[in-house]
Amino acid sequence: MPNEQLADLTQPQRDRLAFVELRVLFIGEIRRQDLVSRFGIQSAAATRDLALYKELAPGNIDYDPKGKSYVLGPDFKPVFDFPPERVLSWLTQGFGDGEPTRLKAWVASEIPSRLTYPNLDILACVTRAIHQECLLRIEYHSISSGRTEREIAPFALIDNGLRWHVRAFDRKTQDFRDFVITRIKRPKVLKDAGVEGHERPDQDIQWTRIVELELVPHPDQPRPEITEMDYGMQGGALRMKLRAATAGYILRKWSVDCSPDHSLRGHEYRLWLKDHLALYGVKNAILAPGYRIPEAAPSGRAGAATN
Repeated sequence: MPNEQLADLTQPQRDRLAFVELRVLFIGEIRRQDLVSRFGIQSAAATRDLALYKELAPGNIDYDPKGKSYVLGPDFKPVFDFPPERVLSWLTQGFGDGEPTRLKAWVASEIPSRLTYPNLDILACVTRAIHQECLLRIEYHSISSGRTEREIAPFALIDNGLRWHVRAFDRKTQDFRDFVITRIKRPKVLKDAGVEGHERPDQDIQWTRIVELELVPHPDQPRPEITEMDYGMQGGALRMKLRAATAGYILRKWSVDCSPDHSLRGHEYRLWLKDHLALYGVKNAILAPGYRIPEAAPSGRAGAATN
């Protein structure tokens, strides 16, 4: 779509067309009602927007009479240049789906950039498979196994602070795992391959289990009252409920000393996990700074987690 054609449209029209593109590319489909609900327009106006997008970007969307929706076309070429951070904000937090224009900041600020962002074409395949509850065939590159071919059943994105992962059931290992999206190559959504019952997220114990953690100022750091202020503690502690599947990532990102004897040294360790046994059975607890796997199952810990 030439820039001059976009320039002839109003800003609300461009925002709605950008929303159409995001929905189709990353979710795999869009209906008139999606535009009606998002922008508060009439159904007739939504129909005109979809017709306009199809006219200005031939091959990007096709109408599926069976599903009564517009789906990704075989010759899709993006019209809008969405930065990855905008796409991820929209996918995970529901905002930033308008035309990707550079806006003037109200106050001066500086936000550190991530090391890397996922390739948007690969991310789009992942998110379409999640929304459509389909299998995804991928070429995956890992440090331990190298290059392998896999079929996975993805169901959620996870941000560990440095990289984006997709949580999925892996048919190769017959287990739920996290896959780094930047290590995925040549993904293909298998639309005719449905997800089986044991591959669904409600069967993922690490995903459904909620661990309750109590973080306190590190006993070996000075001025605990400052730590209480910085982390908004109540009663000298910060109490968190986390999915077991994400606990290790978050504790590492926050530099929480998870050793039983608060033995880690360094200015970055301002928090200590008061009860390290709360992480018992959490697979990715090995990522938490200072965590040591208990030699035997702790007694009386059944209430430490809720499902």
